[in-house]
Amino acid sequence: MQDHASRVLRVAIAVQHAGGGKLRLRKDTSNLFRDRASGAKRGLDVRDFNHVLGVDAAPGIVEAEGMVTYEDLVAATLAKGFLPAVVPELKTITLGGAAAGVGVEASSFKFGLVHETLDELEILTGDGRVLVCRPDNEHADLFFGFPNSYGTLGYTLKLAARAIAAKPFVEITHRRYTRSDEFFAALDAACAAPNDFVDGVVFGPDELYVNVGRFTDTAPYTSDYTYERIYYRSLKECELDYLTTHDFIWRWDTDWFWCSKNVGAQNPLLRRLFGRRRLGSRTYQRLMRWNTRWGVMQAWNRLRGGGAYTESVIQDVDIPLEHADAFLRFFEREIRITPIWICPIRAGARADRFTLYPLRPGQLYMNFGFWDVARRPERYGAGHLNRLVEAEVIRLSGIKSLYSDSYYTPDVFWKLYGGEAYHALKAKYDPAGTFPDLYQKCVLRH
Repeated sequence: MQDHASRVLRVAIAVQHAGGGKLRLRKDTSNLFRDRASGAKRGLDVRDFNHVLGVDAAPGIVEAEGMVTYEDLVAATLAKGFLPAVVPELKTITLGGAAAGVGVEASSFKFGLVHETLDELEILTGDGRVLVCRPDNEHADLFFGFPNSYGTLGYTLKLAARAIAAKPFVEITHRRYTRSDEFFAALDAACAAPNDFVDGVVFGPDELYVNVGRFTDTAPYTSDYTYERIYYRSLKECELDYLTTHDFIWRWDTDWFWCSKNVGAQNPLLRRLFGRRRLGSRTYQRLMRWNTRWGVMQAWNRLRGGGAYTESVIQDVDIPLEHADAFLRFFEREIRITPIWICPIRAGARADRFTLYPLRPGQLYMNFGFWDVARRPERYGAGHLNRLVEAEVIRLSGIKSLYSDSYYTPDVFWKLYGGEAYHALKAKYDPAGTFPDLYQKCVLRH
Protein backbone atom coordinates (compact mmCIF):
# COMPACT_ATOMS: atom_id res chain seq x y z
CA MET A 1 0.00 0.00 0.00
CA GLN A 2 2.96 2.35 0.60
CA ASP A 3 4.15 1.64 -2.95
CA HIS A 4 0.62 2.28 -4.19
CA ALA A 5 0.59 5.64 -2.41
CA SER A 6 3.83 6.67 -4.11
CA ARG A 7 2.46 5.69 -7.51
CA VAL A 8 -0.70 7.68 -6.81
CA LEU A 9 1.36 10.77 -5.92
CA ARG A 10 3.33 10.49 -9.16
CA VAL A 11 0.32 10.42 -11.48
CA ALA A 12 -1.58 13.05 -9.49
CA ILE A 13 1.33 15.46 -9.89
CA ALA A 14 1.50 14.63 -13.61
CA VAL A 15 -2.16 15.54 -14.07
CA GLN A 16 -1.86 18.70 -11.97
CA HIS A 17 0.97 19.85 -14.21
CA ALA A 18 -0.81 18.97 -17.43
CA GLY A 19 -1.80 22.62 -17.78
CA GLY A 20 -5.25 21.89 -19.18
CA GLY A 21 -3.78 19.91 -22.07
CA LYS A 22 -5.36 16.74 -23.34
CA LEU A 23 -4.15 13.49 -21.78
CA ARG A 24 -4.50 9.92 -22.95
CA LEU A 25 -3.64 6.90 -20.85
CA ARG A 26 -0.41 5.16 -21.79
CA LYS A 27 -0.84 1.41 -21.30
CA ASP A 28 0.11 -1.88 -22.90
CA THR A 29 -3.34 -3.37 -23.40
CA SER A 30 -6.68 -2.23 -24.77
CA ASN A 31 -9.87 -4.07 -25.66
CA LEU A 32 -11.42 -1.19 -27.57
CA PHE A 33 -12.42 -1.96 -31.14
CA ARG A 34 -12.49 1.46 -32.71
CA ASP A 35 -9.66 3.25 -34.49
CA ARG A 36 -8.57 6.55 -33.01
CA ALA A 37 -8.01 9.74 -34.92
CA SER A 38 -4.42 10.90 -34.74
CA GLY A 39 -3.75 13.71 -32.33
CA ALA A 40 -1.15 15.36 -30.16
CA LYS A 41 -2.45 14.14 -26.82
CA ARG A 42 0.15 13.41 -24.17
CA GLY A 43 0.34 10.06 -22.43
CA LEU A 44 -0.29 9.49 -18.73
CA ASP A 45 1.74 6.40 -17.89
CA VAL A 46 -0.35 4.10 -15.68
CA ARG A 47 1.31 0.81 -16.59
CA ASP A 48 2.72 0.23 -13.10
CA PHE A 49 -0.77 0.26 -11.52
CA ASN A 50 -0.88 -3.49 -12.02
CA HIS A 51 -0.81 -4.93 -8.50
CA VAL A 52 -3.30 -7.06 -6.59
CA LEU A 53 -3.29 -5.38 -3.18
CA GLY A 54 -5.24 -7.87 -1.11
CA VAL A 55 -7.78 -10.70 -1.08
CA ASP A 56 -9.94 -10.65 2.05
CA ALA A 57 -11.77 -13.96 2.11
CA ALA A 58 -13.99 -13.21 5.11
CA PRO A 59 -16.14 -10.46 3.54
CA GLY A 60 -15.31 -11.66 0.01
CA ILE A 61 -13.49 -8.55 -1.22
CA VAL A 62 -10.47 -8.18 -3.48
CA GLU A 63 -8.57 -4.89 -3.77
CA ALA A 64 -6.46 -4.24 -6.85
CA GLU A 65 -5.09 -1.45 -8.99
CA GLY A 66 -6.69 -0.36 -12.23
CA MET A 67 -4.25 -1.98 -14.67
CA VAL A 68 -4.46 -5.44 -13.07
CA THR A 69 -5.57 -7.84 -15.77
CA TYR A 70 -8.28 -10.33 -14.97
CA GLU A 71 -5.75 -13.05 -15.73
CA ASP A 72 -3.67 -11.92 -12.75
CA LEU A 73 -6.72 -11.17 -10.61
CA VAL A 74 -8.16 -14.65 -11.15
CA ALA A 75 -4.80 -16.25 -10.36
CA ALA A 76 -4.58 -14.35 -7.07
CA THR A 77 -8.14 -15.07 -5.97
CA LEU A 78 -8.31 -18.71 -7.11
CA ALA A 79 -5.21 -19.41 -5.03
CA LYS A 80 -7.40 -18.61 -2.00
CA GLY A 81 -10.52 -20.36 -3.28
CA PHE A 82 -12.32 -17.27 -4.59
CA LEU A 83 -13.19 -15.55 -7.85
CA PRO A 84 -14.30 -12.01 -8.69
CA ALA A 85 -18.10 -12.17 -8.87
CA VAL A 86 -18.03 -11.36 -12.60
CA VAL A 87 -14.94 -12.16 -14.69
CA PRO A 88 -15.07 -10.76 -18.25
CA GLU A 89 -14.23 -13.34 -20.85
CA LEU A 90 -10.75 -12.19 -21.99
CA LYS A 91 -7.55 -12.41 -19.95
CA THR A 92 -6.28 -9.01 -21.11
CA ILE A 93 -9.28 -7.01 -19.86
CA THR A 94 -8.25 -4.94 -16.84
CA LEU A 95 -10.22 -4.34 -13.68
CA GLY A 96 -10.15 -0.58 -14.27
CA GLY A 97 -11.16 -1.04 -17.90
CA ALA A 98 -14.18 -3.13 -16.91
CA ALA A 99 -15.19 -0.43 -14.41
CA ALA A 100 -14.85 2.42 -16.92
CA GLY A 101 -16.51 0.37 -19.66
CA VAL A 102 -19.08 -2.42 -19.35
CA GLY A 103 -18.06 -5.95 -18.33
CA VAL A 104 -20.25 -9.04 -18.59
CA GLU A 105 -19.95 -12.82 -18.30
CA ALA A 106 -21.96 -15.94 -17.56
CA SER A 107 -22.36 -15.11 -13.85
CA SER A 108 -24.05 -11.78 -14.72
CA PHE A 109 -27.50 -13.36 -14.39
CA LYS A 110 -26.74 -13.44 -10.65
CA PHE A 111 -24.49 -10.43 -10.09
CA GLY A 112 -25.18 -8.02 -12.94
CA LEU A 113 -22.47 -6.15 -14.85
CA VAL A 114 -18.95 -5.78 -13.46
CA HIS A 115 -19.59 -2.27 -12.14
CA GLU A 116 -22.49 -3.58 -10.04
CA THR A 117 -19.99 -5.77 -8.14
CA LEU A 118 -17.72 -2.86 -7.13
CA ASP A 119 -17.87 -1.33 -3.66
CA GLU A 120 -15.25 1.41 -3.89
CA LEU A 121 -13.31 3.32 -6.53
CA GLU A 122 -10.21 5.43 -6.01
CA ILE A 123 -10.32 7.82 -8.95
CA LEU A 124 -7.77 10.31 -10.28
CA THR A 125 -9.88 13.14 -11.69
CA GLY A 126 -9.06 15.52 -14.50
CA ASP A 127 -8.14 18.31 -12.08
CA GLY A 128 -5.57 16.15 -10.29
CA ARG A 129 -7.57 15.15 -7.21
CA VAL A 130 -7.55 11.59 -5.91
CA LEU A 131 -11.01 10.73 -4.59
CA VAL A 132 -12.37 7.69 -2.81
CA CYS A 133 -15.83 7.13 -4.29
CA ARG A 134 -18.47 4.92 -2.72
CA PRO A 135 -22.22 4.64 -3.22
CA ASP A 136 -22.83 6.26 0.17
CA ASN A 137 -20.26 9.06 0.43
CA GLU A 138 -19.89 12.62 -0.89
CA HIS A 139 -18.57 11.35 -4.24
CA ALA A 140 -21.42 8.92 -4.90
CA ASP A 141 -22.26 10.91 -8.05
CA LEU A 142 -18.88 9.96 -9.54
CA PHE A 143 -19.17 6.36 -8.30
CA PHE A 144 -22.45 5.94 -10.18
CA GLY A 145 -21.35 8.10 -13.12
CA PHE A 146 -18.04 6.38 -13.76
CA PRO A 147 -19.18 3.15 -15.51
CA ASN A 148 -19.37 3.64 -19.29
CA SER A 149 -17.31 6.85 -19.07
CA TYR A 150 -14.30 5.24 -20.80
CA GLY A 151 -11.65 7.32 -19.10
CA THR A 152 -13.29 10.66 -19.83
CA LEU A 153 -14.04 11.49 -16.18
CA GLY A 154 -10.85 10.15 -14.67
CA TYR A 155 -8.84 7.00 -14.09
CA THR A 156 -9.36 4.30 -11.45
CA LEU A 157 -6.18 3.85 -9.44
CA LYS A 158 -7.61 1.28 -7.00
CA LEU A 159 -10.84 -0.70 -6.81
CA ALA A 160 -12.59 -2.95 -4.31
CA ALA A 161 -14.56 -5.74 -5.97
CA ARG A 162 -16.77 -8.42 -4.50
CA ALA A 163 -15.58 -12.01 -4.75
CA ILE A 164 -17.40 -15.35 -4.46
CA ALA A 165 -16.35 -18.77 -3.19
CA ALA A 166 -15.21 -21.10 -5.97
CA LYS A 167 -14.80 -24.87 -6.22
CA PRO A 168 -12.08 -26.65 -8.23
CA PHE A 169 -14.24 -27.72 -11.18
CA VAL A 170 -17.22 -26.65 -13.27
CA GLU A 171 -19.74 -29.09 -14.71
CA ILE A 172 -21.24 -27.78 -17.97
CA THR A 173 -24.33 -28.93 -19.83
CA HIS A 174 -25.06 -27.96 -23.42
CA ARG A 175 -28.62 -28.32 -24.66
CA ARG A 176 -29.70 -27.61 -28.21
CA TYR A 177 -32.91 -25.83 -29.19
CA THR A 178 -34.37 -25.51 -32.66
CA ARG A 179 -36.71 -22.58 -31.96
CA SER A 180 -35.62 -19.20 -30.69
CA ASP A 181 -38.64 -18.68 -28.42
CA GLU A 182 -37.91 -21.98 -26.65
CA PHE A 183 -34.24 -21.03 -26.44
CA PHE A 184 -34.94 -17.74 -24.65
CA ALA A 185 -37.48 -19.44 -22.38
CA ALA A 186 -34.82 -21.99 -21.44
CA LEU A 187 -32.32 -19.23 -20.68
CA ASP A 188 -34.92 -17.55 -18.47
CA ALA A 189 -35.56 -20.82 -16.62
CA ALA A 190 -31.84 -21.49 -16.19
CA CYS A 191 -31.41 -18.04 -14.65
CA ALA A 192 -34.17 -18.80 -12.14
CA ALA A 193 -32.57 -22.10 -11.10
CA PRO A 194 -29.65 -22.53 -8.63
CA ASN A 195 -26.93 -22.41 -11.28
CA ASP A 196 -23.55 -20.67 -11.19
CA PHE A 197 -23.08 -19.79 -14.88
CA VAL A 198 -25.52 -19.38 -17.78
CA ASP A 199 -24.92 -18.33 -21.38
CA GLY A 200 -25.96 -19.33 -24.89
CA VAL A 201 -24.70 -19.48 -28.46
CA VAL A 202 -26.70 -19.11 -31.67
CA PHE A 203 -25.22 -20.92 -34.66
CA GLY A 204 -28.30 -20.55 -36.83
CA PRO A 205 -32.11 -20.17 -36.73
CA ASP A 206 -32.57 -23.81 -35.72
CA GLU A 207 -29.32 -24.38 -33.85
CA LEU A 208 -29.26 -22.58 -30.51
CA TYR A 209 -27.45 -23.85 -27.41
CA VAL A 210 -28.06 -23.07 -23.73
CA ASN A 211 -24.94 -23.65 -21.61
CA VAL A 212 -25.28 -24.07 -17.86
CA GLY A 213 -22.33 -24.31 -15.46
CA ARG A 214 -22.24 -25.44 -11.84
CA PHE A 215 -19.31 -25.51 -9.43
CA THR A 216 -18.35 -28.98 -8.26
CA ASP A 217 -15.72 -30.42 -5.90
CA THR A 218 -14.90 -33.39 -8.11
CA ALA A 219 -14.94 -34.25 -11.81
CA PRO A 220 -14.74 -37.63 -13.57
CA TYR A 221 -12.51 -36.03 -16.22
CA THR A 222 -11.57 -32.57 -17.48
CA SER A 223 -11.44 -31.37 -21.07
CA ASP A 224 -8.66 -29.20 -22.45
CA TYR A 225 -9.55 -26.44 -24.91
CA THR A 226 -6.32 -24.50 -24.60
CA TYR A 227 -4.58 -25.98 -27.64
CA GLU A 228 -5.78 -28.44 -30.27
CA ARG A 229 -9.47 -28.66 -29.27
CA ILE A 230 -11.73 -25.61 -29.66
CA TYR A 231 -14.28 -24.83 -26.97
CA TYR A 232 -17.18 -23.41 -29.00
CA ARG A 233 -17.21 -26.53 -31.19
CA SER A 234 -17.66 -28.68 -28.09
CA LEU A 235 -21.14 -27.22 -27.59
CA LYS A 236 -22.26 -29.33 -30.55
CA GLU A 237 -20.19 -32.37 -29.64
CA CYS A 238 -21.08 -33.17 -26.03
CA GLU A 239 -24.07 -32.58 -23.78
CA LEU A 240 -22.04 -32.88 -20.57
CA ASP A 241 -18.50 -31.65 -19.98
CA TYR A 242 -16.12 -30.80 -17.13
CA LEU A 243 -13.42 -28.16 -16.90
CA THR A 244 -11.16 -26.97 -14.15
CA THR A 245 -12.53 -23.68 -12.83
CA HIS A 246 -9.47 -21.88 -14.21
CA ASP A 247 -10.04 -23.30 -17.70
CA PHE A 248 -13.76 -22.62 -17.54
CA ILE A 249 -13.20 -18.96 -16.70
CA TRP A 250 -10.91 -18.64 -19.75
CA ARG A 251 -12.84 -21.01 -22.04
CA TRP A 252 -13.47 -18.21 -24.55
CA ASP A 253 -10.01 -16.64 -24.45
CA THR A 254 -8.06 -19.27 -26.38
CA ASP A 255 -10.02 -18.61 -29.57
CA TRP A 256 -11.36 -15.14 -28.80
CA PHE A 257 -14.73 -16.88 -28.75
CA TRP A 258 -14.52 -17.95 -32.42
CA CYS A 259 -12.72 -14.94 -33.92
CA SER A 260 -9.34 -16.71 -34.02
CA LYS A 261 -10.48 -17.97 -37.42
CA ASN A 262 -9.73 -14.49 -38.78
CA VAL A 263 -6.00 -14.98 -38.17
CA GLY A 264 -5.94 -18.62 -39.28
CA ALA A 265 -5.57 -20.00 -35.76
CA GLN A 266 -8.32 -22.61 -36.24
CA ASN A 267 -6.42 -24.27 -39.10
CA PRO A 268 -4.79 -27.33 -37.45
CA LEU A 269 -1.39 -26.72 -39.05
CA LEU A 270 -1.30 -23.00 -38.28
CA ARG A 271 -2.60 -23.74 -34.79
CA ARG A 272 0.48 -25.88 -34.12
CA LEU A 273 2.68 -23.13 -35.52
CA PHE A 274 1.06 -20.65 -33.14
CA GLY A 275 1.74 -23.02 -30.25
CA ARG A 276 -0.22 -23.26 -27.02
CA ARG A 277 1.37 -20.17 -25.44
CA ARG A 278 0.47 -17.86 -28.33
CA LEU A 279 -3.17 -18.92 -28.62
CA GLY A 280 -5.28 -16.34 -26.83
CA SER A 281 -6.58 -12.79 -26.73
CA ARG A 282 -3.18 -11.24 -26.03
CA THR A 283 -1.77 -12.49 -29.35
CA TYR A 284 -4.91 -11.73 -31.35
CA GLN A 285 -5.08 -8.25 -29.89
CA ARG A 286 -1.53 -7.54 -31.07
CA LEU A 287 -2.33 -8.89 -34.52
CA MET A 288 -5.45 -6.71 -34.64
CA ARG A 289 -3.45 -3.57 -33.78
CA TRP A 290 -0.87 -4.50 -36.39
CA ASN A 291 -3.59 -5.03 -38.99
CA THR A 292 -5.20 -1.69 -38.10
CA ARG A 293 -1.90 -0.02 -38.88
CA TRP A 294 -1.14 -1.86 -42.13
CA GLY A 295 -4.58 -2.87 -43.48
CA VAL A 296 -3.57 -6.41 -44.47
CA MET A 297 -6.97 -8.03 -43.84
CA GLN A 298 -8.78 -5.24 -45.67
CA ALA A 299 -6.59 -5.87 -48.71
CA TRP A 300 -7.19 -9.62 -48.42
CA ASN A 301 -10.95 -9.11 -48.27
CA ARG A 302 -10.82 -7.05 -51.44
CA LEU A 303 -8.80 -9.75 -53.20
CA ARG A 304 -11.06 -12.61 -52.14
CA GLY A 305 -14.19 -10.79 -53.24
CA GLY A 306 -17.54 -11.86 -51.86
CA GLY A 307 -19.34 -8.57 -52.16
CA ALA A 308 -19.14 -4.96 -53.18
CA TYR A 309 -19.51 -3.87 -49.55
CA THR A 310 -17.79 -5.07 -46.40
CA GLU A 311 -18.32 -3.80 -42.87
CA SER A 312 -16.97 -4.84 -39.48
CA VAL A 313 -19.91 -5.38 -37.14
CA ILE A 314 -18.35 -5.72 -33.69
CA GLN A 315 -20.86 -4.94 -30.95
CA ASP A 316 -22.38 -6.00 -27.65
CA VAL A 317 -25.95 -4.93 -27.02
CA ASP A 318 -28.27 -5.54 -24.06
CA ILE A 319 -31.91 -6.24 -24.89
CA PRO A 320 -34.75 -6.84 -22.38
CA LEU A 321 -35.77 -10.49 -22.35
CA GLU A 322 -39.26 -9.74 -23.68
CA HIS A 323 -37.73 -8.24 -26.83
CA ALA A 324 -34.82 -10.67 -27.27
CA ASP A 325 -36.57 -12.90 -29.79
CA ALA A 326 -37.54 -9.87 -31.89
CA PHE A 327 -33.94 -8.64 -31.91
CA LEU A 328 -32.63 -12.04 -32.94
CA ARG A 329 -35.11 -12.20 -35.83
CA PHE A 330 -34.03 -8.71 -36.94
CA PHE A 331 -30.39 -9.74 -36.69
CA GLU A 332 -30.85 -12.91 -38.72
CA ARG A 333 -32.76 -10.96 -41.36
CA GLU A 334 -30.59 -7.86 -41.67
CA ILE A 335 -27.08 -8.55 -40.34
CA ARG A 336 -26.64 -12.30 -40.90
CA ILE A 337 -23.54 -12.97 -38.77
CA THR A 338 -23.06 -16.17 -36.78
CA PRO A 339 -22.23 -17.38 -34.22
CA ILE A 340 -23.80 -14.98 -31.72
CA TRP A 341 -23.01 -15.07 -28.02
CA ILE A 342 -26.00 -14.62 -25.71
CA CYS A 343 -25.30 -13.77 -22.06
CA PRO A 344 -28.13 -13.10 -19.58
CA ILE A 345 -27.80 -10.11 -17.23
CA ARG A 346 -30.00 -9.56 -14.20
CA ALA A 347 -29.92 -5.85 -13.43
CA GLY A 348 -29.38 -5.23 -9.74
CA ALA A 349 -31.33 -3.05 -7.31
CA ARG A 350 -29.12 -0.02 -8.08
CA ALA A 351 -28.87 -0.53 -11.84
CA ASP A 352 -30.85 2.59 -12.70
CA ARG A 353 -28.50 4.79 -10.64
CA PHE A 354 -25.58 4.23 -13.02
CA THR A 355 -26.27 7.35 -15.01
CA LEU A 356 -24.28 6.57 -18.17
CA TYR A 357 -25.52 2.98 -18.51
CA PRO A 358 -28.93 2.75 -16.83
CA LEU A 359 -30.77 -0.57 -16.73
CA ARG A 360 -34.14 -1.37 -15.15
CA PRO A 361 -33.63 -2.92 -11.69
CA GLY A 362 -34.63 -6.56 -11.61
CA GLN A 363 -35.01 -6.76 -15.41
CA LEU A 364 -33.43 -9.75 -17.14
CA TYR A 365 -31.54 -8.59 -20.23
CA MET A 366 -29.91 -10.64 -22.95
CA ASN A 367 -26.47 -9.47 -24.05
CA PHE A 368 -25.94 -10.19 -27.74
CA GLY A 369 -22.28 -10.31 -28.72
CA PHE A 370 -21.41 -10.43 -32.41
CA TRP A 371 -18.02 -9.84 -33.94
CA ASP A 372 -17.30 -10.37 -37.63
CA VAL A 373 -17.13 -8.81 -41.08
CA ALA A 374 -20.39 -8.73 -43.06
CA ARG A 375 -20.29 -8.77 -46.86
CA ARG A 376 -23.01 -7.56 -49.19
CA PRO A 377 -23.34 -7.42 -53.00
CA GLU A 378 -25.03 -4.01 -52.65
CA ARG A 379 -23.12 -0.80 -51.96
CA TYR A 380 -23.96 1.15 -48.81
CA GLY A 381 -22.72 4.19 -46.97
CA ALA A 382 -20.19 3.83 -44.16
CA GLY A 383 -21.53 2.11 -41.05
CA HIS A 384 -24.80 1.03 -42.68
CA LEU A 385 -25.20 -2.23 -40.77
CA ASN A 386 -24.01 -0.81 -37.46
CA ARG A 387 -26.53 2.00 -37.84
CA LEU A 388 -29.29 -0.57 -38.36
CA VAL A 389 -28.23 -2.29 -35.14
CA GLU A 390 -28.24 0.98 -33.22
CA ALA A 391 -31.73 1.87 -34.43
CA GLU A 392 -33.14 -1.55 -33.54
CA VAL A 393 -31.57 -1.49 -30.08
CA ILE A 394 -33.27 1.84 -29.40
CA ARG A 395 -36.60 0.56 -30.78
CA LEU A 396 -36.50 -2.44 -28.45
CA SER A 397 -35.58 -0.41 -25.32
CA GLY A 398 -32.06 -1.81 -25.18
CA ILE A 399 -28.64 -0.22 -24.78
CA LYS A 400 -25.31 -0.83 -26.45
CA SER A 401 -21.74 -0.84 -25.17
CA LEU A 402 -19.39 1.82 -26.52
CA TYR A 403 -16.16 -0.15 -26.93
CA SER A 404 -16.56 -0.29 -30.71
CA ASP A 405 -17.84 1.85 -33.58
CA SER A 406 -20.80 4.14 -32.85
CA TYR A 407 -22.68 6.41 -35.25
CA TYR A 408 -25.21 8.26 -33.08
CA THR A 409 -25.97 11.92 -33.62
CA PRO A 410 -25.12 14.07 -30.57
CA ASP A 411 -28.79 14.50 -29.60
CA VAL A 412 -29.52 10.78 -29.69
CA PHE A 413 -26.25 9.87 -27.97
CA TRP A 414 -26.73 12.16 -25.00
CA LYS A 415 -30.36 11.11 -24.60
CA LEU A 416 -29.24 7.47 -24.35
CA TYR A 417 -26.14 8.00 -22.22
CA GLY A 418 -27.10 10.51 -19.54
CA GLY A 419 -26.06 13.74 -21.22
CA GLU A 420 -27.20 16.17 -18.53
CA ALA A 421 -25.68 14.11 -15.71
CA TYR A 422 -22.48 13.52 -17.68
CA HIS A 423 -21.90 17.19 -18.38
CA ALA A 424 -22.48 18.03 -14.70
CA LEU A 425 -19.87 15.40 -13.73
CA LYS A 426 -17.47 16.71 -16.35
CA ALA A 427 -17.77 20.27 -15.04
CA LYS A 428 -17.28 19.10 -11.45
CA TYR A 429 -14.41 16.64 -11.87
CA ASP A 430 -12.67 17.64 -15.11
CA PRO A 431 -13.43 21.36 -15.60
CA ALA A 432 -10.38 22.00 -17.81
CA GLY A 433 -11.14 19.09 -20.13
CA THR A 434 -7.94 17.20 -19.34
CA PHE A 435 -9.58 14.01 -20.56
CA PRO A 436 -11.60 13.83 -23.79
CA ASP A 437 -15.37 14.19 -24.01
CA LEU A 438 -17.36 10.92 -24.15
CA TYR A 439 -19.01 11.69 -27.50
CA GLN A 440 -15.73 12.85 -28.99
CA LYS A 441 -14.03 9.66 -27.86
CA CYS A 442 -16.69 7.07 -28.59
CA VAL A 443 -18.30 8.45 -31.74
CA LEU A 444 -15.85 10.94 -33.25
CA ARG A 445 -12.87 8.76 -32.18
CA HIS A 446 -10.78 11.63 -30.86
